Amino acid sequence: MMTMPAPARPDVLIIGGGLIGLATAWRTARRGLSVTLCDPEPGANASFAAAGMLTPVTELHYGEELLLGLNLDSARRYPDFVAELREASGGADPGYRESGTLAVAFDADDRAVLADLHEFQRSLGLRAEWLSGGEARRLEPMLAPSVRGGLLVEGDHQVDNRMLLAALFAALEREPRAELVRARAAELTVAGGRAVGVVLEDGTAIAAGQVVLAAGCWSGQLRGIPPEALPPVRPVKGQILRLAVPEVYKPFLTHTVRGVVRSNHAYLVPRAHGELVLGATTEEQDYDTSVTAGGVYELLRDARALVPGITELPLLETRAALRPGSPDNAPLIGPTALPGLLAATGHYRHGVLLTPATAEAMAEILATGSVPDLAEPFSPLRFGK
Repeated sequence: MMTMPAPARPDVLIIGGGLIGLATAWRTARRGLSVTLCDPEPGANASFAAAGMLTPVTELHYGEELLLGLNLDSARRYPDFVAELREASGGADPGYRESGTLAVAFDADDRAVLADLHEFQRSLGLRAEWLSGGEARRLEPMLAPSVRGGLLVEGDHQVDNRMLLAALFAALEREPRAELVRARAAELTVAGGRAVGVVLEDGTAIAAGQVVLAAGCWSGQLRGIPPEALPPVRPVKGQILRLAVPEVYKPFLTHTVRGVVRSNHAYLVPRAHGELVLGATTEEQDYDTSVTAGGVYELLRDARALVPGITELPLLETRAALRPGSPDNAPLIGPTALPGLLAATGHYRHGVLLTPATAEAMAEILATGSVPDLAEPFSPLRFGK
């Protein structure tokens, strides 16, 4: 991957350098197409802030059964995806861990919520083991005595999103058909009723055979997109914390812990290198990315209710980022209403989880024009205009 001026006309131009855009660029280049990716700060937004949970079963929601199929498919792809990425990057560790996820309930009401989730999981044939509060504490001794029950999902894993980003950058650096332009795309170029490239902020024009919108919640802000092709994505703010786990407290947690605390949801994700990721709020605050005292307080309050010892850990980082939400909380994958313009955005809570499946689907579409069966329900055309 080069960072010199873009070629006159790459086969594919990708706007957005988060995990979805980077993985799509890598997979598409490996299909033999020339790819240029435009982003002024690749890997700097929601993909960098995320917790990296790969939890299709634990994060199951009513009404999202169709999305569950895509989530499960992408989770199954992860071992092969990271193995190939490790080789392509020259040995970079993508940070994938098969450590399992434990969902726990703080009080009796929260236990009822968790029990209802368990019944829903069982009705769909998903594997989750119900634990008493004592069994959950034996598995994770740092849990509070008040924890009333838990669900153990051994198949829900995690990946260190920052290590995954670094591995993708390394793989693209070694890919001669991929190129990175560290600049912002300002306007879509349309000719003959087709997307044919973009104009950058400095006025540089880049022509391309196909254009992909993969800029998260900013995907609909590119000038020049016809109204009928605008992806209906919005920003959903999430505040997230990172804490250090000193040697004296290790291992603090061995599983990802997702908790229901007085009907609020919190998660704690232990990293192999000694950090603990704590998140995340869900706020409809437009494009605001400020970290607030209230957001930090709520996260620490709920985490402390589940794991009291968290108050002893040094606070390393506070951050807010914007998830790309869609009207039905599912991604937009594939051709838009404008020929030559495709979307890979709107992944909301599941951007890290859906990285392998989205990249594979987009590479197939870009290389062959054929939409894989699994991606068809997530066409950007499903919303109409």
